[in-house]
Amino acid sequence: MNNSYDTRRNFIKKIGIAAAGMSLSGASFIGCNNNKPRNTIPDWKGFNLLDFFGPDPARQRPPTKEDYFRWMRDWGFDFVRIPMAYPYYVNFDRSRNIRPDEVYNINEEKVERIDKLVDIAHKYGMHVSLNLHRAPGYCINAGFWEPFNLWLDKEAQEAFNFHWEMWARRYKNTSSGKISFDLVNEPAMRDDPNDQHSPVRAIPGDTYRQVAKGATGVIKRQNPNHLVIAGGNNVGTTVVPELLDLGIAKSNRGYFPAHISHYRASWVYADIDAIPTPTWPGYSGDRYYSRETLEAHYAPWSEIVKQGIGVHCGELGCYNQTPHDVFLAWFSDTLDILRENGIGYALWEFRGDFGILNSRRNDVNYEDWYGYQLDRKLLDLLMK
Repeated sequence: MNNSYDTRRNFIKKIGIAAAGMSLSGASFIGCNNNKPRNTIPDWKGFNLLDFFGPDPARQRPPTKEDYFRWMRDWGFDFVRIPMAYPYYVNFDRSRNIRPDEVYNINEEKVERIDKLVDIAHKYGMHVSLNLHRAPGYCINAGFWEPFNLWLDKEAQEAFNFHWEMWARRYKNTSSGKISFDLVNEPAMRDDPNDQHSPVRAIPGDTYRQVAKGATGVIKRQNPNHLVIAGGNNVGTTVVPELLDLGIAKSNRGYFPAHISHYRASWVYADIDAIPTPTWPGYSGDRYYSRETLEAHYAPWSEIVKQGIGVHCGELGCYNQTPHDVFLAWFSDTLDILRENGIGYALWEFRGDFGILNSRRNDVNYEDWYGYQLDRKLLDLLMK
């Protein structure tokens, strides 16, 4: 969620203009509101957990505690997404750039740490979505040098498939109600994956199809009932028509419009003091944003739900600089639209600047929760 200013600024542009344009074996899922579109995957609700988000094992965030899962369960949540950086769990000499052959050097001890987090989540009834936030040859963020390009190089795609085959094999006997495989975080095209100053753009549909189909194939060979999820194009924001016949679910984002979700985010804006304080509903520049704008933005996702394609919102939320009342008003509309379309969601994150615990906002009357600062209004909105 942070790092390169240029990359994330381009991401913000993408989600600012993207308002237009599987079922699980043996089960049917529909919410209590029978007027909702019938999503072919459950409307799981929960959080992203960032334990393995960074590529360097020596610089990880504080680990998720078992208490967190207990609280999630007791509050009615049933989903966690685990964004992983593949370099976290491979062995190589970290004093230099990784070589292409070294992306295959799996560190079993690190993988078992991920397994342990999955096991605890399952203990508390959570569905776990494993995601390659950094895949061999691609990441939306800076912070690690890639030896090839996922979208352009066959060698990178073979490594990508190797990693997904490993994860699918480890969970070969785990049901799709408990585990899913989210192929790559916020897909987009950048000709040089290590040039963070170059803009990102949409991946050509046939290119994305080739990569997604290859990874889906190795996952399904381990278990044909495994649930595979592919992120939207343009950094997760737009529907990819070329993927709709692959029998896999789709993941979108809940960061629209970005002047609300990422207000004063230093990795997005060069001059944060020049950004006007947002309102909701209200203008940003000469454009007026409202619930109707949100409905238009999510309409393509609603349409594919109606077509029988499973959709889940893998990330959504708001940086802690947006005024709390503005955030909650906008977020209420966003959540309502997702719920009306039977689409579940995962807040980025559980604890931290976007989370319900220790978000460090200066305009919230926090509730003490076992030594943590709980944003009760945000929690209540998520539990609604």
